[in-house]
Amino acid sequence: MYQRIGHAAYKADLNNTIEICKLLGNPEKFLNGRCIHIAGTNGKGSTSHFLASILQSAGYKTGLYTSPHLKDFRERIKINGKMIPKKRVVDFVEKNKFAFEKIQPSFFEMTVGLAFDYFKGEKVDIAIIETGMGGRLDSTNVITPLLSVITNIGWDHEHFLGNTLAKIANEKAGIIKPEIPVVIGETQSETEKIFRQKAKATNSKIYFSDKLFEVKSSQLTNKNKQYLEVDILERNTVFLKKAESELTGIYQYKNLKAVAASVKLLHEQDFHISDKALRNGLKNVVSKTGIMGRWQKLSSSPLAYCDTGHNIDGIKQVLAQIALTSHKKLHFVLGVVSDKKIEPILNILPKDAVYYFCCPQIPRGLNELELMDRAVSSGVKGHAFKSVKSAYSAALKKAKAKDLVFVGGSTFVVAEVV
Repeated sequence: MYQRIGHAAYKADLNNTIEICKLLGNPEKFLNGRCIHIAGTNGKGSTSHFLASILQSAGYKTGLYTSPHLKDFRERIKINGKMIPKKRVVDFVEKNKFAFEKIQPSFFEMTVGLAFDYFKGEKVDIAIIETGMGGRLDSTNVITPLLSVITNIGWDHEHFLGNTLAKIANEKAGIIKPEIPVVIGETQSETEKIFRQKAKATNSKIYFSDKLFEVKSSQLTNKNKQYLEVDILERNTVFLKKAESELTGIYQYKNLKAVAASVKLLHEQDFHISDKALRNGLKNVVSKTGIMGRWQKLSSSPLAYCDTGHNIDGIKQVLAQIALTSHKKLHFVLGVVSDKKIEPILNILPKDAVYYFCCPQIPRGLNELELMDRAVSSGVKGHAFKSVKSAYSAALKKAKAKDLVFVGGSTFVVAEVV
């Protein structure tokens, strides 16, 4: 299992996925022309959930495939926000166990097969399919979507995808299919040429959403529940005014541009999404899809948040959010995985915070004592704890009324506190 073990469980080809699909009666063909394929370094999870929530609000039976999960494996596969039934998972494994033993699929490959089979069996109107890693060789890349979306390109999984942004972009660009439109979430000088060349080669219309849309924050509204209120503009004209969202992280501004561009293209493909459905989908994305771990509030007293941002770009966004959150002292519960380049992250962490080093309960977790030693070299100081739970409890206990507790560094750390 790549999620637990790492590099040894990764398979860099589509052969097993193709074999699984054949075994299952090629459910991916059912999804051709009725799915949206989403890749990117950061933001693809939020973007996937936004689009699923909007389409649900518009009355479409919507499948959603994402990864990784935080609490329950079944979070990865949902229809209209409801997780795949336990019995459906059990039946799938029992039915295909012996065939899978011959194919020897990875955990992710098997899960993709389960998702596609489930969406076909339940006859979804549309499915949102998020890549696991990269794009070109990702197990999900056996579908022909009606729209491709690439949120952004950043430094992550370099040992798989390449050691330059251009190489990483080339892997992500692998989801661009012939004559299928593609939305790019963020224009970046190192990657724009890669995407344009790929789109030209496949005769695909390409849309850079940050050149088409602008998102302005109105305010953070509080109606017994916090909402991020934004105006979405299309070339300086109003696309959607005073839209609210349960996802309040400022990094959602970028994702909302890609969402707006995607909705506009869905309109052009005869999807009926009213402004009311769009508003409802944006506002109730957490309620409708169950998304967790995106600047998620854990406690009010003391104020505590968590976020799954785990690479250099994701951590930068988190730090920007922390800077905007009123507090006296920052208490940072930090845990990471062992195959991550952590020095660039440690170097940008605030030096005046109190750190609580911990290790997520997976084989890939970096030992809390080693993390603490490496952090000291970057001027980041604190104490080590034997578990995420004990680190979080200590932070809550030590934090004063006007302090802020943050939990992050790894998706798996967040998974243990939500």
